[in-house]
Amino acid sequence: MRALLLAVAAALALGAPPARAQESGVQCGKSGEGFSQWLSSFREVAVLDGVSHEVVDAALSGISYDPSVKAHDGGVAAFGHNFASFVASHVTPGGIARGKALMRTYAGPLAKIEQRFGVPGPVLVAIWGLETSFGGDNGSFPTFRSLATLAWDCRRPERFRAELIDAMMMVQRGVVQQRPEQLRGAWAGEIGQTQLMPSAVLMFATTPDGDGPADLIHNSADALASTAKFLQAHGWQPGAGWDEGEPNFAAILQWNAAPIYARTVALFADRLAGR
Repeated sequence: MRALLLAVAAALALGAPPARAQESGVQCGKSGEGFSQWLSSFREVAVLDGVSHEVVDAALSGISYDPSVKAHDGGVAAFGHNFASFVASHVTPGGIARGKALMRTYAGPLAKIEQRFGVPGPVLVAIWGLETSFGGDNGSFPTFRSLATLAWDCRRPERFRAELIDAMMMVQRGVVQQRPEQLRGAWAGEIGQTQLMPSAVLMFATTPDGDGPADLIHNSADALASTAKFLQAHGWQPGAGWDEGEPNFAAILQWNAAPIYARTVALFADRLAGR
């Protein structure tokens, strides 16, 4: 499930990245050859973009190319096109029962979140369940190694170079409490219980009531609130429907551009809502 969902999530563009310092003689590769030399030069790019030398050293020292990340990235097309089969595998009676129980457990935070952002609990809990089995599997890939590998790869280097710098900024600003070498997540660099890319973490990390720092890794309510803020920013309309053909389906597609995935979120949310 992880490889399928995260492959699609990695393909989602989260908006145009901010202006950044440019590398001289932009390089990329399709293997580990040349990676170390490029990463050494990229340190200066990060510093020019405002990352401290201390954070750059902590995040990038000892980083090596990860061929397994490249292999996952090459398998994006394996997501498939069979909606019924995907739903049968990922929207199970056990998952629905657990999701409903968690909606009761988090009824208070979910109510605050819906009041702030207009996104109902069933949609958020459906995303939570599909992304990480309700926080049970946030991913085990070292975040900086994954991002650096994809930033070197020729397929989408500029996007992942921006995400790599944003990941360092997360550390510098204290948005994540883990030391860089401790930060773990999906193979494409997503972190937390609903799997946000570093750029999205910087933009959307929040708590249910908006007070205090957010912890998307250990605090489920914060992860749900941040997901709602993302959806609101991408066009969620309070009170409107979320199934395919209804206004909020487009916002779910902004979360993940794969129609099968978006339809699965909508169906899972329907089941959680008792439809």
